[in-house]
Amino acid sequence: MSVTHRRLTMTSFIGPTLLQMQCTSCFRYGLFEKQLTLLEEAEGGFDQFTRSYKSYGVHRMPDNSLVFKEWAPAAEALFLTGDFNGWDNFSHPYAKKDFGKWELHIPPKEDKTPAVAHNSKLKVVVHTRMGERLYRISPWAKYVTRHEKSVIYDWVHWDPPQPYIHKHPRPQKPRSLRIYESHVGIASPEGKVASYSNFTHNVLPRIKDLGYNCIQLMAIMEHAYYASFGYQVTSFFAASSRYGTPEELKELIDVAHSLGIIVLLDVVHSHASKNTEDGLNSFDGSDSCFFHSGPRGEHSLWDSRLFNYSGWEVLRFLLSNLRWWMEEYRFDGFRFDGVTSMLYHHHGIGSGFSGDYAEYFGLHVDEDSIVYLMLANHILHTLYQDCITIAEDVSGMPTLCRPVQEGGLGFDFRLAMAIPDKWIQILKEFKDEDWNMGNIVHTMSNRRYGEKCIAYAESHDQALVGDKTLAFWLMDKDMYTNMSALIPMNSVIDRGIQLHKMMRLLTHGLGGEGYLNFMGNEFGHPEWLDFPRVGNNESYHYARRQFNLVDMDHLRYRQLYAFDRDMNRTEDKYGWLAAPPAYISAKHEGDKVIVFERANVIFIFNFHPTNSYSNYRVAVGPPGKYKIKLDSDEIHYGGHGRLDHNTEFFTEPMEFSNLPNSMLVYIPCRTAIVLANEEIDYCY
Repeated sequence: MSVTHRRLTMTSFIGPTLLQMQCTSCFRYGLFEKQLTLLEEAEGGFDQFTRSYKSYGVHRMPDNSLVFKEWAPAAEALFLTGDFNGWDNFSHPYAKKDFGKWELHIPPKEDKTPAVAHNSKLKVVVHTRMGERLYRISPWAKYVTRHEKSVIYDWVHWDPPQPYIHKHPRPQKPRSLRIYESHVGIASPEGKVASYSNFTHNVLPRIKDLGYNCIQLMAIMEHAYYASFGYQVTSFFAASSRYGTPEELKELIDVAHSLGIIVLLDVVHSHASKNTEDGLNSFDGSDSCFFHSGPRGEHSLWDSRLFNYSGWEVLRFLLSNLRWWMEEYRFDGFRFDGVTSMLYHHHGIGSGFSGDYAEYFGLHVDEDSIVYLMLANHILHTLYQDCITIAEDVSGMPTLCRPVQEGGLGFDFRLAMAIPDKWIQILKEFKDEDWNMGNIVHTMSNRRYGEKCIAYAESHDQALVGDKTLAFWLMDKDMYTNMSALIPMNSVIDRGIQLHKMMRLLTHGLGGEGYLNFMGNEFGHPEWLDFPRVGNNESYHYARRQFNLVDMDHLRYRQLYAFDRDMNRTEDKYGWLAAPPAYISAKHEGDKVIVFERANVIFIFNFHPTNSYSNYRVAVGPPGKYKIKLDSDEIHYGGHGRLDHNTEFFTEPMEFSNLPNSMLVYIPCRTAIVLANEEIDYCY
């Protein structure tokens, strides 16, 4: 297709009709099919292509010889240096192969042991056509470490004599996805970088107790700058060494699997760190290699490099990277970071995304990136039936979560990013009596049918310094002085605790087909998150999670924790996240009441700050006897215990809000309750 023809075709999508949208999906699917065919013809199919991590980098052969392989198309010569050869820059040259590839074979030593020992340091020496000599880490390096006094990471040959062997199979894909977003390094009350082992032994039991069945691990792909939160990746195949060894990460995932918890990797394929000596940037001395050259290869806001998704070896690298984490570490899927930046040439910079379909179809869409994401999802879901992929996209790209065969991008879920923004806007701008029930409900339910969403009241983004968690917006400095259960709650703490629970339950029940919580936020973590950096004198004080607060019986953090736990356990029993979207029967502005039914469960919220309602009529679908299954006002959740849980609510055949039945209930102010029908079998 000529450039002119393509421009005419794509610009016709301004003010698109359904037919034009279908044409674009067909066009994208055609590009995907073409790339899949090329993989078949050139590489024997995607299975072999995505196993390239078994040939690139360094590999030990059965006879203990070592094979090194790199792609450096702009290099004049490549050498290997390291501990094994006394850091001789010229004794071990790579042989140049076709298509910019280089190979080096090193026979075993006389005693038949490998010439490069486990845990020894290596460097690739790159000679450029301009006469420069550069020292680089292999892009395929599986382990990199940094000496305490150094700012540069070293490539360490990882070939342990007793590699970790996984003992437990992957759990089946959960019916309902309840995600605990986690960062290993901050997962301790101590002011230091916490370890994989700490997470395995101290945090996994908490996650299991809380009722989460999925962990999303952040900042695992190695990143030289800790404060980047893992989003400036330097070594894509290396698990971060600041938390421990690769074997310890494997144990973490294996133990999670033994608890029935799946583990997702927060994968960053949207951009890469600009670091050269310990990153991908200028690996072969050029400004391109894995990236676009010139301005197209630079992200102006993130100060990072942008991948060339049309490059054959770039596809090999990125798709093999996904396969590596699935095979070597046994991850169960991925949360793709920065998808909005990938989808558009403008990377979302300066774009408000009103929802007009013209924003999703046109020359500003990066079709190469879209094809890459289609390939990634197709390959992952073909090879791993239960693999889960989640997209972080703020733009609302249509078909993002539709199957590839429909012309969609193939993700299982997208993050419902408007929900946390809405909660913060409400807390910042409105008095309690001015909360708009209709607007809240609209934000919770505003998603395309058939494209699943992960709902969350807050994630790591809202916990970062410069922003505030919901607990902080609600209670602020009172959290430091008035969270003791040994003293009466003041009005600030009372309001904060009640609304914290209600906002979470409403998000959980109405906002999506999955739910996410950032570690510590479930109990209203009292401080923000800030990594050691020059601006805070390299302090670890805020780079930690104070789980110890939950273990103190006299603090109200324990009450919030208990509610979060029971909210998840109630969902596990009734399965509303796996059910179709809710039927909303009430969003009463004056009463500040929201009522909806999902999975044959009735959710009732009274957000009014002072008004409680007796004999409040609510609409019901299935007739029968209902009882309270979750009550935010229970005393052990920090509530006031105003509801009798022995009460039985019987429906009447009185049509209400377009449902055939209704019943009368008592709803205290600032209370949320979940009612289930005693006569329905909820076993799934």
